[in-house]
Amino acid sequence: MSNFTPGPPKAKKPAPTVYCFICGRQFGSKSIEIHIPQCLKKWHIENNKLPKSQRRPEPVKPEIIKTGETIDVEATNEAMWQSSQANLVKCEWCGRSFGPDRLAVHHRSCTKENPAKRVGGK
Repeated sequence: MSNFTPGPPKAKKPAPTVYCFICGRQFGSKSIEIHIPQCLKKWHIENNKLPKSQRRPEPVKPEIIKTGETIDVEATNEAMWQSSQANLVKCEWCGRSFGPDRLAVHHRSCTKENPAKRVGGK
C-alpha cells in the first residue's frame, strides 16, 4: 500500500466536456477541435453513400451562448446536443431515431406490416 498517495484526490472536479454537434459524443474541450473536422469528413463520406433522396444538408454548428462576457457552457452544450439529435432520422413505422446510414439496416427488420416494438417510454 506504499504506492497510494495519502489525502484527498487531487482533482476537485471532472474535466469539462463538450458535445460534438455532428455525432453527439462528448470530448474534452481541447480534443473537440481535433474531432470536428474528422467527424465532418466522415459525415460527408456517409452522406454521399446515401441515395440522393435521403441525403441531408450539412450540419450547422450552433452559436456559442454567452451570458455577459462569459460562455454559458451548459447552454452551449445543450445547443450542441440538440443539433446532433436533429441529424437523426425517424423510422416511419416505429418512430425510433437513427443515423441516416443506419436506417436502411433497421428497415431490414422493421416493416410497415411488422413494425419494431418501441423501446422504453410509453
